[in-house]
Amino acid sequence: MGATKRVLNKGAWTAEEDAKLAEFIEIHGADRWKTIAVKAGLNRCAKSCRMRWLNYLRPNIKRGNISDDEEDLILRLHKLLGNRWSLIAGRLPGRTDNEIKNYWNSHLSKKINQNVRTEQTSSSKQTVPHKTWETARIEEEVEKGSDENCDLSIDVDEFFDFSTQGCFGLEWVNEFLQLDDQQKP
Repeated sequence: MGATKRVLNKGAWTAEEDAKLAEFIEIHGADRWKTIAVKAGLNRCAKSCRMRWLNYLRPNIKRGNISDDEEDLILRLHKLLGNRWSLIAGRLPGRTDNEIKNYWNSHLSKKINQNVRTEQTSSSKQTVPHKTWETARIEEEVEKGSDENCDLSIDVDEFFDFSTQGCFGLEWVNEFLQLDDQQKP
């Protein structure tokens, strides 16, 4: 017959499991997750151990509510980067990509949708959000070949160069925010 399969725990982690995982990683480091899962004495899969460590147990994780400044930065970065949660999290020290994604899905996307609906009902002329009209106008100009209203003077490679800045370098964010403010009517 074949080898017996290990029965893995599923569901909520216990405080004892958290302590075992944290202690093992403190001694041996946070790599080779399959080995960690077995040698730490946890009946968990490697992915479960990795996700528990990255999203809950790391000592540098910032706990608590997301501040208004962080929320504003998430909104602006999402406008720039889309659903690239790990890139957004890299600009918010101590916050995980999972936490930001969850916050977006449970709070911010609803807030934005509510604002769009409010704009639609408050304006009798406009039944579609301003962004959609603006996007349509730009697409129409691109199709016509008109470049007179398009001022793209940003070097994209330089703008998105993460290699020269640590995870705390926010210079590029400030540049983006200044550009964003200039575009507002």
